[in-house]
Amino acid sequence: MSNVDRVRIPPKPSLPPSNFPVATSGPPTGALPKLDEMSLTHEQTARSSMSMAVGTLVSRILGFIKGIVLGIAIVGSVAVSNIFESSNYLPNLIFLLVAGGVFNAVLIPQIVKASKNPDKGADFISRLLTVGVIGLLAVTVLVVVLVAPITGLVLGLHGKQLELAITFGLFLLPQIFFYGLYSLLGQVLNAHNSFKAYAWAPVLNNVVAIAGLLVFIGVAGSSVTTEHTVDNWTIGQSWMLAGTATLGIVVQSLVLLIPVKRLGLGLRPKFGLRGTGLGATARIAGWTMGTMVVGNLSFLIILHIASIPTDGMSDSAINASSAVPGVYLLNRAVELYIVPHSIIALSIATVMFTAMARAAAVKDTSGLRNSLSGALRTTGVATVFAAVALIVLSGPFGVLFGGNQETQARQIAIILTILAIGAPFYSINFILNRVFYAQEDARTPFIMQSIVVAISLGTALSVALLPRELIIYGIACTYTISNVIGPLIAHRFLRAKLGDYGGGLILRAHMRFLFAALVSGLAGEAVLALFGGRGTHGFMWQSIPASVLTLAVVGTLMAIVYVAMLKLMKVKELDHAVAPLISRIRMRRA
Repeated sequence: MSNVDRVRIPPKPSLPPSNFPVATSGPPTGALPKLDEMSLTHEQTARSSMSMAVGTLVSRILGFIKGIVLGIAIVGSVAVSNIFESSNYLPNLIFLLVAGGVFNAVLIPQIVKASKNPDKGADFISRLLTVGVIGLLAVTVLVVVLVAPITGLVLGLHGKQLELAITFGLFLLPQIFFYGLYSLLGQVLNAHNSFKAYAWAPVLNNVVAIAGLLVFIGVAGSSVTTEHTVDNWTIGQSWMLAGTATLGIVVQSLVLLIPVKRLGLGLRPKFGLRGTGLGATARIAGWTMGTMVVGNLSFLIILHIASIPTDGMSDSAINASSAVPGVYLLNRAVELYIVPHSIIALSIATVMFTAMARAAAVKDTSGLRNSLSGALRTTGVATVFAAVALIVLSGPFGVLFGGNQETQARQIAIILTILAIGAPFYSINFILNRVFYAQEDARTPFIMQSIVVAISLGTALSVALLPRELIIYGIACTYTISNVIGPLIAHRFLRAKLGDYGGGLILRAHMRFLFAALVSGLAGEAVLALFGGRGTHGFMWQSIPASVLTLAVVGTLMAIVYVAMLKLMKVKELDHAVAPLISRIRMRRA
């Protein structure tokens, strides 16, 4: 998969990454501190990572609720749900193609460098935002004007299905501008160690989206009580479903204007690029853009393949052929499997990326290696367990996000199981790639991405030859294969660049995590059987409340067993992972 975090098909990028750290002591107003004053201590880094994880967790919980409500609203309307999901992916894909990688991986080192200037980087940031906003606006307007040919080319739909996709696109494509604004403002905040607003802004996005879905259900009816089809779909339903989805992104981005103003930089529109250092940014951005283009053009093909199962089928034929999973169900499974990465790995990586950029700026290779090794081991404590837990609990998760419909629940469970295998590797690859960007090396990630894409395209094109009912499962396998191969390639390049960064220690730590997770998984399977997990007619398959109860009981038991096993094996990484949480609890009690 691409090197920038995603969460939809692929999982949407760090957009919205409800995944950026919460502030520890970001500068309020007035003059910004000097570069060395802006550096985070180890304790501050830990608190920032934990705070970010809390903000992300809240957003993910709301995201889960949104997924459940969305399932109730349209999951039974297979054609409409698949068209909406595909259309909702386009803004993310286009943003990633034109700017995503540059915003997320390149700008922080440049802003950090600019902060050493007498004006604390105000001139650089003003010009950067001016160029970025104008460019984003131009791209967004162009894409909206060309919505019909772009939608037809990417989604491969025809007839009334294509007409509905174009309608959705008119509502959803303006998100491109606001994703870009959110990312630009967020990188300015991150570079100045102000993380809180960026972490919590997606919470507002989810609240708005959930409210819109509830209005949709109240006015248009759920998919259980009302048959929503391509033929009877109205413009009012598009406003409620797609319009409120975009409104959430608008709120998420505009709210960041407040904390950016509090930085006290006195930002204002400024034109002209000479003498600002943007030339260096442009050179780095060129390779980053290449990486994003290579990675996401491959997903254009994957998205096109994902539409094959239902392409050309009527509403009645699609609904009758519910044994054929589509894009909607793949997205629900992707949202679930990406959660451990978003809460843990991205939390750690975002804070550590700023620290690594500072270490790279002073040529502190040892500091880079130590940060990388610690980040990988601390992340693995959570991601390895989460992968096993997702496999064991794939059934109740399927019920939860499948609109309480048995067929869709089973399909989500199968897709989630396939994806969960590659979840820890996805986080490892993300962190490894961040080291290159911290050193302002965008060329190596481009080479690595090209290798991974060549392999994944080969598997994806093979998937297109499968029977309709197996294509989505095949795409899930493609994701997992890419996730496993990615860190293997990145390791070889990174070892040549940094030397030994503790690979043996990292591998041994992950083996211990895996052993403890497998023990907890066996315990979870035993208890899951008591809830009727062995067949599709057991208790946990009967309703959404039953699946929630199953998840709570079995998930809690697995976590207890896992922690007990780690304690028994004296795994020190567990203490590193939970220390910020314990510290925060103690401070609140005090």
